[in-house]
Amino acid sequence: MRPFQYSKARALSDATQLASDASTMLIAGGTNLIDLMKLQVETPGTLADINSIGLREIEETGDGGLRLGALSTNTETAVHPRVRSDYPVLARAILAGATQQLRNKATNGGNLCQRTRCTYFTKPDQPCNKRDPGSGCGAIGGVAKLHAVLGASDQCIATYPGDMAVALSALDALVEIYSPDGSNRTVPVRDFHCLPGETPWRDNVLEAGEVITAVTLPPAVGGTQLYRKVRERSSYAFALVSIAALIKIEGGCFTRADLAFGGLAHKPWHDPRIAEALIGQAPSDELFDLAADILLENAQGHGDNDFKIPLARRTLHAVLSQAVEEAA
Repeated sequence: MRPFQYSKARALSDATQLASDASTMLIAGGTNLIDLMKLQVETPGTLADINSIGLREIEETGDGGLRLGALSTNTETAVHPRVRSDYPVLARAILAGATQQLRNKATNGGNLCQRTRCTYFTKPDQPCNKRDPGSGCGAIGGVAKLHAVLGASDQCIATYPGDMAVALSALDALVEIYSPDGSNRTVPVRDFHCLPGETPWRDNVLEAGEVITAVTLPPAVGGTQLYRKVRERSSYAFALVSIAALIKIEGGCFTRADLAFGGLAHKPWHDPRIAEALIGQAPSDELFDLAADILLENAQGHGDNDFKIPLARRTLHAVLSQAVEEAA
């Protein structure tokens, strides 16, 4: 790890001012950043500790939703009574991620900003357009078992590794962002992360100096909420495929079908055409096949990860079948 300066922000305005310096990085839980610093993938000149600026409250919103402070830990969020009762898909997704020790330190804002675990990204002696623009993508034609089959580009095929954001995407949550000029803006979590395109180094829409202050959940919608994560071991591992689902079935037909997918793309994947195909229809294997066809219409494997395409199809079938069974 390279030497760095340490500073401490006392207020949100301090944090934005410090973050406006390109050589400074903010740290809260640090569960991803410190690892990247040890590997010299990240080499900030200054670390600015933001743990003293508040942003830890979990509180109800005026319309019946829930506002999750950016510095609330993943554990605090997963065990919160409102999250467990009204947003169980979020609690299940958080508890499927990392280890208890990491969840006790990791924050909601940091979780959204975690970076890819692509092997080529975390090894500075390997080519990686995300870490070193213009150096190439070692994963294309290389070891690509965990990599993307949707939304990738010829610049990068890395996947977003998180679980929490997949559930937030299914819930259609909003990300609150504070800017250096004192203004606030809100971004749907479905639009917060970026696809690689020609700028694979850009993970999300945050601009210099901006700080996530909260994530807002809409009013509870009920229904059946599931999170299924397919991984190589049950203790802790990143998703090969994951699905967050909010399903309602009334009168024998789907009336709600919000689905988001992890492990398949550079960001949590959400395709509104799947809900459009399901809503108003009675459950059947043929309908589930149609939903999978829509999801995987443009899927492309890279050898090592070809298995993700049939795996995603089978997992979607399983999730929809379970939702129908639980709704009966």
